[in-house]
Amino acid sequence: IDEIEALSSIYGEDWCVVDEEEKIYCIKISDCLDQPKWTLCLQVILPPGYPAAEPPIYQLNAPWLRGQDYTELANSLEEIYVQNLGESILYLWVEKIREVLIEKAQSSDPEPDIKKTTEEVDEDDRDDFLLDYQPIQDDPLKIVDYITSESQEVDEELPSIHHGNPITDRRSTFQAHLAPVVTPRQVKRVLEKLYENKKIASATHNIYAYRIYCEDKHTFLQDCEDDGETAAGGRLLHLMQILNVHNVLVVVSRWYGGILLGPDRFKHINNCARNILVE
Repeated sequence: IDEIEALSSIYGEDWCVVDEEEKIYCIKISDCLDQPKWTLCLQVILPPGYPAAEPPIYQLNAPWLRGQDYTELANSLEEIYVQNLGESILYLWVEKIREVLIEKAQSSDPEPDIKKTTEEVDEDDRDDFLLDYQPIQDDPLKIVDYITSESQEVDEELPSIHHGNPITDRRSTFQAHLAPVVTPRQVKRVLEKLYENKKIASATHNIYAYRIYCEDKHTFLQDCEDDGETAAGGRLLHLMQILNVHNVLVVVSRWYGGILLGPDRFKHINNCARNILVE
């Protein structure tokens, strides 16, 4: 509690309480205060055993953070935890991330090309973008044939894709899509197939998360993507963890209608996802 209060006062508006009861927090970190070039959001879940026995569960969210950059930063955070076992480490993590961002700003790295931001305005006509709602409970064996080209790879079968019931609030519409997956390759194929649909590809955000259970290692392979809606992917993955679902990919498309929804947008994202998972 002391650490949370201290961090809240240190970082002010950059510190966000996502869920007080579940101890989920988000910290916006940038290379400088005035005109930041590099920005990253660190989302953390503090488990009951933190800091004495368990490390924070964390997610690093930034459109530019991929591949080697992500691996190196994650390794740095793990190293800090190991060097400070049993101690509060969130401040050390935040300042380490800031140090990395400052180094990038001072180096010759080009500025990140951020194509999407949260609450992006898009004034296109919204009347015809919804996909047909396919209630899974009506015909659980029905599988839509999405394979349209013989040239597609056959090393991984494309799973069936289901579309959930859309939720509309103040001209913004949210719709979930779900597919059973057992390999990362299947995740990639499902995403590719979804993005072939112009309506989905034109969504302001396509937030997704997946969990795959590896029986041989008794562990989960999981990841998530915000697609410009900061912390939404992490929240979606957290929901899937709470519901204890596995071998599934959930994508939530959000078409922004021009009116800010505030925190309600996260409620709609999770409700869409929960509904399709329950079905």
